[in-house]
Parts: sequence; C-alpha cells; structure tokens
Amino acid sequence: MNNELFNLQVGNISLKNPVALGPMAGVTDSNFANKYAKNAGLVILGGFNMDDKTNEAASRMAERGREEFITDNPLQFLKEEINNEDTDSAVAVNVRSATPEHLIEAAQIAKESDAILELDAHCRQEEMVDIGVGEALMHDTSRLVEWIQNIKETGVVLSVKIRANVVDDVELSRQIESAGADILHVDATLEGKNTADLKAIRKIRDSVRMTLIGNNSITEFSDAKDIFSRGADLVSVSRGVMDNPYLIDELVEGVNDLQNKIGWYNAPKHICAGEGDLRGLTFCCPPIKPCAVQKKLNKLGISPEEFKNLKMEFSKGSKLEFGDSTCFGSLAWCCKLTKFCPIRDGVLYMLDMSGPEYMRLKKELADYILDNANIPVNETE
Repeated sequence: MNNELFNLQVGNISLKNPVALGPMAGVTDSNFANKYAKNAGLVILGGFNMDDKTNEAASRMAERGREEFITDNPLQFLKEEINNEDTDSAVAVNVRSATPEHLIEAAQIAKESDAILELDAHCRQEEMVDIGVGEALMHDTSRLVEWIQNIKETGVVLSVKIRANVVDDVELSRQIESAGADILHVDATLEGKNTADLKAIRKIRDSVRMTLIGNNSITEFSDAKDIFSRGADLVSVSRGVMDNPYLIDELVEGVNDLQNKIGWYNAPKHICAGEGDLRGLTFCCPPIKPCAVQKKLNKLGISPEEFKNLKMEFSKGSKLEFGDSTCFGSLAWCCKLTKFCPIRDGVLYMLDMSGPEYMRLKKELADYILDNANIPVNETE
C-alpha cells in the first residue's frame, strides 16, 4: 500500500488517502465495500448491532421499512465482516450497544484485526434513542465519556460518530477528545439544506486536534474540497455511493490531483476571508492593525507578539526565513499557494522551491503554532 502521498496515520492505522466509505445501516457491509470502495483510504462497515437490545430495536425499525443488520451472533458476524473486506483500505466497524461490555468485546476483535472501532453516537431513530443508544449518548456525555475511556483501555483505535447541531458541538467534541478518542466523525447536518454545515466543521476543527472526518451531502469533489478546507482530515460518503457507484473513485482522483498540485490537500481558507480555521494563521500577515487574525489569536490564547515570535522561531533556519522582497520580509507571512502573488512566487523560484514544498512547510508551521499555544476552554465565536 502506497501511503506516501498523504502520510495519514491514526495510531497504528495507516490510510492511503483521505476518502472514506461511511457507515449506513443495512447497506455498507463488506460486500458493498468490496464492490464500491476499492480505492477508499478507509472503509467503515456497519452500523452493526452488538447486543439483544439493539438487535430488537433494529428489528422494529426493519418492520417499518428501514434496512438494518440483524444477527443472532453479533461478535461472529463482526469478525466475518472484517475478514471478508477485500481491499487494501484501512477498515473500521461502526457499532451500537446498550451496554459497554459488548462494545469492549467488539473493540478487542477490532484491535486483533488491526481495524478501527467506531462508536455510534449518531443514530437518531426513536427505537435506538429510547434504549440509550446513538444520539442519546450525545445528551448523556458522562456516560459517553465513561464508555470511551473503557473502550480505549483495550488499546483499539477509536472513532466516535456524532451529528452536528444537536447539542453544543464544541463542548461535546472537546469531551470526546479528552476522554481519549482518536477520531471524531461528524455528520455536519444542516437541516433543510442539501449541503454540509461548513461552519460547524470549522468550529470543531478550531476546538480539537484529533483526526476529523467530515460527512454530509458530498456528491462531487467540490463538496469534499469545501469540507477539507474547513479542517477535515478525511471526508466520508455513503448514500452518495448508491446514487453514483464511481463517487469514491472520483473523490480519490480529485484529492490525489490536489495533493500533487499544492502539497496540502486540506489547506485552510484564509482567515481574512472569514472562513479560515486556526490553521490559517500560517498564512496571516503580522497583526499590526485590527483584523480577523486578532479574534483567532484570542481564541488560541496568545498575544500578537507571541504569534510573531512563534512564526519567527519556526522559520529560522528553514526556507520560510527567506523573502526580503515580500510584503513583510519573510515567506512565513506569505499567503496560500492558490492565491496569486508574483512576489512570493518569484522568491520560490529563486530558492528553487516548489509550490508543494512551500505548502508542506506552511502546514508544519501551522502545526507548530497550534502545538505551542493553548486553546481556551470557552468558545468565543
């Protein structure tokens, strides 16, 4: 498996690209993945019901026409599904249970199979919510946190899937990260709209450092690119694959091309445009006058002087240190490669530095700024 283009790693799990097949109960099993998701970086199978209560709830849901995975032996079915997946993609299993014991058993199976476990805190079907499963966990964070901590004791790589705009997204995301989850999978629901809530993705990205998967209403690469640019490390699709069997292939082709072209496939929007997340500080000018960067620095908990020092510390000894002819005397203050700037590009030419190399350094600078600042507990936006 060639993962060098993206270098995506979560725990011991390596991903060949940032496109995932998302879970959809009764649909996304191993056979579906083998048929439609050969090129995905991650396939998330399920949701699978791991105990009697969730299987009984699924049976009632099936009676009213919903597709569900209903089994007499959930653990054996889980093993078979993982083993039947026949791609070089990383594998995750999305699971539900009314008690943590069955989740821990599922986590042990996933870990032994070098798979990711995904806890479903997302399902909003009444039958599941009534037994404390799915979205009910978003309203009971003390139980959710306890379950995450118990599951992580197995050593499994853990994803938690949630739905945006149900509770306080920022507070929930921070609790999930603090509890030890490795991945946050966000269905960025925007009720009444056929588009993802990009602002919700950006606010969550500004609040946590864990791997972030964005989901909802992705039917073409431009949709995925919008979610990437608000901070998602991966995007997931499921229903869209049913409408377009080639969707995952198209998304993979699009993100491969983008990564080859600019070197940072999920580079943030510029902060001055009002859409950039905290990572966009890597493209900001020095904060010498009131502007959008001041708000981001307040959120990050650092002063303009500290911000300036962080950029200079990182850039010293790197190619970003150069650029006397640029607006502020260093590439550290220059903008995104996709924004036309003949002065910046002239410096890159003089340094024999490619655009992707420049953007990779900018990504490292963004990480350095965030690693050396403390995000406050309270959301200010």
